[in-house]
Amino acid sequence: MSILGLKKKQAKTFKVKVSTMDAEMEFSCEVKWKGKDLFDLVCRTIGLRETWFFGLRYTVKDTYAWLKPDKRVLDQEVPKDSLITFHFLAKFFPEKVEDELVQEITQHLFFLQVKKQILDEEIFCSPEASVLLASYAVQAKYGDYDPNFHKPGFLAQDELLPKRVLMQYQMTPDMWEEKITAWYAEHRNITRDEAEMEYLKIAQDLEMYGVSYFSITQNKRDTELLLGVDAQGLHIYSPNNKLSPNKSFPWSGIRNISYSEKEFTIKPLDKKKEVFKFYSSQLRVNKLILQLCIGNHDLFMRRRKVDSIEVQQMKAQAKEEKARKKVERQILAREKQMREEAERAKEEMEHRLFQLQDEARMANEALLRSEETADLLAEKAQIAEEEAKLLAHKAAEAEHERQRLEVTALKTKEEKRLMEQKMREAEQLAVKLVEQSERRLKEADHLKQDLNEAKDAERRAKQKLLEITKSTYPLIAAYSSPPPSTGPESPDRTVDMASSIRMDFKDSDMKRLSMEIERERLEYMEKSKHLQDQLKELKSEIESLKLEEQHQAGLYSLRSYTEPPYIPHSNRNSAYMAQMAFYEEV
Repeated sequence: MSILGLKKKQAKTFKVKVSTMDAEMEFSCEVKWKGKDLFDLVCRTIGLRETWFFGLRYTVKDTYAWLKPDKRVLDQEVPKDSLITFHFLAKFFPEKVEDELVQEITQHLFFLQVKKQILDEEIFCSPEASVLLASYAVQAKYGDYDPNFHKPGFLAQDELLPKRVLMQYQMTPDMWEEKITAWYAEHRNITRDEAEMEYLKIAQDLEMYGVSYFSITQNKRDTELLLGVDAQGLHIYSPNNKLSPNKSFPWSGIRNISYSEKEFTIKPLDKKKEVFKFYSSQLRVNKLILQLCIGNHDLFMRRRKVDSIEVQQMKAQAKEEKARKKVERQILAREKQMREEAERAKEEMEHRLFQLQDEARMANEALLRSEETADLLAEKAQIAEEEAKLLAHKAAEAEHERQRLEVTALKTKEEKRLMEQKMREAEQLAVKLVEQSERRLKEADHLKQDLNEAKDAERRAKQKLLEITKSTYPLIAAYSSPPPSTGPESPDRTVDMASSIRMDFKDSDMKRLSMEIERERLEYMEKSKHLQDQLKELKSEIESLKLEEQHQAGLYSLRSYTEPPYIPHSNRNSAYMAQMAFYEEV
């Protein structure tokens, strides 16, 4: 026997890739495996026990098919590639998800598949329902809403609404996010499985939920129709309306479904009703329709029977698991509350500790400041004591000075009184001098008038003298001592004599008047000079008194003792200055 013959034959295998709604898996399958072997391997891998809802789907040309469990995998129409790909999806849908879905994994797979069908618009959903479903999807993904963590824009990368809904309204993504977040904030304290269940409970009421559509005709030449197969029964739709069926056949009213090649026959349970026949053009599609009808009808009948022991055990385990998780959630919530309370108490204690530390620091600073203040106060007290002694000494000196100033003030008052008296006398004297000046002016005018009259009298006297001289000349010549001249010089001598008489008369009068005027002028100048001297002395005395008053006022302000200085009357002062100006001008 050869060595090759001793070797055992190794089983041939092929690679399979299975994609679920949230994972991808690869398996190495034996050639002899049937569809049930691969399906059971996938279910065991993901931990699924409610296997009757699901199947392995693959694509054949332009349609899809489900892997048959009782036939070898490679003997079916699966693509014979190096890596065969299957999709693990829900093949049948429950009538009431809350009553039929037991395991969380089952519920989660249904949630992901229905959500994808709604987003891909395979299931029609109104905008309002889409926003509500999106809020439950966000709750299932992110947990409770926390405004400190879920900032605006945290849903920017999530696909939550169908494109048809987004295009239907002129709203920005931020506006849609705001609407979704408003509903999301109301789902507080809802767990992930509860949020997914609420999502499915809303989705199962949608018209296209769980319906598989196929193109059919009522006869070979008739208008095309749509056949819908779901958990409730069979429905006939118009091609352009998948929401409202034209005719429905519930499973409870169907007695038999059969097909021969391309012809399907639906026999109602009530024999009086008409048998409905329709046609499908593809044999593969006909087999798929029959397969879905049989599976949905079996599940319909199964729901109306008592649950099997396996299902009862699963429900009991699920109930216990839910109760256990509920207790765990309660414990977790209580621990979370206690932790939050402890954190709040810790924060309060830390805040209180910080406050006490701040108070202690402030108290230490206040103590240091008080000590420094005490030292400063001691120094200030010593300085104040020294200043008090100095102030007492200065007060004594100030009191002595005040007494001296009072005496000086009395003297000053007396001097002021004397000065006022002198000023009044000076004013009187000035008035008198003004009167004398006016009188002197008048006298000067009289003297000028007298002088003019004297000049006129002199002129008249000269004329009269000349006349007299002429008339008395013979007599004067007879009585004169010199002998009469007989020559030609005698007339000249007569003229010279008359001229000498006239000159003597003129000079004597003029000298007398000039002397009198000069005497008057000298007397007036002496009096003016004497009066100017008196005014200068009075002005110097007034200036000295002003300086002395200013000095005394400064001393009074130091002792807060003031006496208003004497201020001469403005009219009197102005008259006085006018008189001084007049005398200086004179």
